[in-house]
Amino acid sequence: MKQISGNKLLVKALKEEGVDVLFGYPGACTIDISDELYKQSGIDIILPRHEQALVHEADAYARTTGKVGVCLVTSGPGATNLVTGLATANYDSVPLVCFTGQVARHLIGNDAFQEVDIVGITRSITKYGVTVRNREDLGRIIKEAFYIARTGRPGPVLIDLPKDVMAELGSAEYPKTVNIRGYKPNTSVHIGQLKRALKMLQKAKKPLFLAGGGVIISRAQEIFTQVVEKTQIPVVTTVMGRGAISTKNPLFIGNLGMHGAYAANMAVNECDLLFSIGTRFNDRITGKLHEFAPHAQIVHIDIDTASISRNIHVDIPIVADAKEAITKMNEYVQDCNTGKWLKQIQEWKEEHPLTMKDRGIMGPLDIIGEINRQFDKAILVTDVGQHQMLVSQYADITENRQLIMSGGLGTMGYGLPGAIGAKIGNPDTPVISVSGDGGMQMNIQELATAVLEELPIICCIFNNEYLGMVRQWQKLFYGKRYAMTNLKAGALSRRTDGQEYPEYTPDFIRLAESYGAKGIRVTEKDQIAAAFEEAKKNTKTPTIIEFIIDPEEMVYPMVKPGGTLADLIMDC
Repeated sequence: MKQISGNKLLVKALKEEGVDVLFGYPGACTIDISDELYKQSGIDIILPRHEQALVHEADAYARTTGKVGVCLVTSGPGATNLVTGLATANYDSVPLVCFTGQVARHLIGNDAFQEVDIVGITRSITKYGVTVRNREDLGRIIKEAFYIARTGRPGPVLIDLPKDVMAELGSAEYPKTVNIRGYKPNTSVHIGQLKRALKMLQKAKKPLFLAGGGVIISRAQEIFTQVVEKTQIPVVTTVMGRGAISTKNPLFIGNLGMHGAYAANMAVNECDLLFSIGTRFNDRITGKLHEFAPHAQIVHIDIDTASISRNIHVDIPIVADAKEAITKMNEYVQDCNTGKWLKQIQEWKEEHPLTMKDRGIMGPLDIIGEINRQFDKAILVTDVGQHQMLVSQYADITENRQLIMSGGLGTMGYGLPGAIGAKIGNPDTPVISVSGDGGMQMNIQELATAVLEELPIICCIFNNEYLGMVRQWQKLFYGKRYAMTNLKAGALSRRTDGQEYPEYTPDFIRLAESYGAKGIRVTEKDQIAAAFEEAKKNTKTPTIIEFIIDPEEMVYPMVKPGGTLADLIMDC
């Protein structure tokens, strides 16, 4: 039988798995793999400028296409630069397969050049990680990696490839099937438990659906909307679940949690049955744990057994894929007579509508409102900070719109590479990233990737000259001591007792132009619409739109630290 090298088998495996895009950065331990990739056609190789950005790009590609994102980096620093992106994907259940180069087997453990135990380093932030020790195991391990990454609760898998293993000749066969002892992800729904839950739903006077990221991951938005409309039960979402039902649907109340809408948080506080699907109940949505949904029985559907009753004790646990469970629910549910409850929620909405005070100058709401008006179909990608919360509050996420971000880890620097990965996966869909001036600078080198790949993404920078979310806490709880948050601070401010700052650096417009991108600066409300219109004409290169934002803009409502969902600070 014909024998081929491990490098050749890897390329063959990628094709068998339907991989059409690979995000890679080369090095000594992967140069032979790069050479094999050079000889093939059918897989587009994207060369980013930093491995952290590379894994974010693969992550966003996976989130927006439903495919597995694939990375290739070299050993040592190439591998360790993946860590933040792997943790980001792990928290948000994103299917990735990341290949890392490794020194030859006889050098492992000898402190060789560019050698690290990357499997050990990433054990707690990957779904599975393994070093390939034998050439005959390579095909099986790759096959298993793709299966593990995309089944059950999806997540990142890391395969470490010693250089000598990859050079060895071995079988050219790539397995057709997977059989992993001890890994049999459950997809079927326990009908008995589901029927118990639906009986409770029928009896409840104030039922509430809580939709998390699991609804989005399983692509269950359409069937979930059918269930909601049949039952007439209102819906709140986590930030990651926004879009589980169109934000324009009258049964959608808003996001709950730390920066949730007043009506959404009050609904959770007052409901008598909380029917939650695909959420971990992390601290950002629960507030004070023992006072979360104090009057409610709780049903929890989740693919991950470990997520059920970990943070919040639930009355009816159902381990199942969200889409499978919701599809089965759709066969049984009926109208739940929620008229009185919906009236109460409407009163809360009118009492404290989700809005921002008009301060007479351009603010985030003006910009997000223009995005809503101009883009019927779009993928919105945010970085992390105030702008992220504002987009998650005010952006319309409908059947034609998708919102992606780093939710669980809160990774600054995700926005620009995320937009690149999303655009590569969805070339015919407008992609708009929203970053703060801080987050934008964490992976700004990826402008080169966007320019060279001819990606007409629109990068909005909300420039308030501060690390805004930390500054907000400093303003509210630290006596306005803005320690380490002013991005103009430096040597000059230290010499002049903090009274004088230089011009903002960088000049984002000139920087964009130096990369070959287009740059537009917006300082007034009446310039916003024209800026987006101009950006839409730019069909071959990215456009940066820098919006000059008042540092005093805040994100409200906000749950008080250590408070319950009812302890809200409103706009003041």
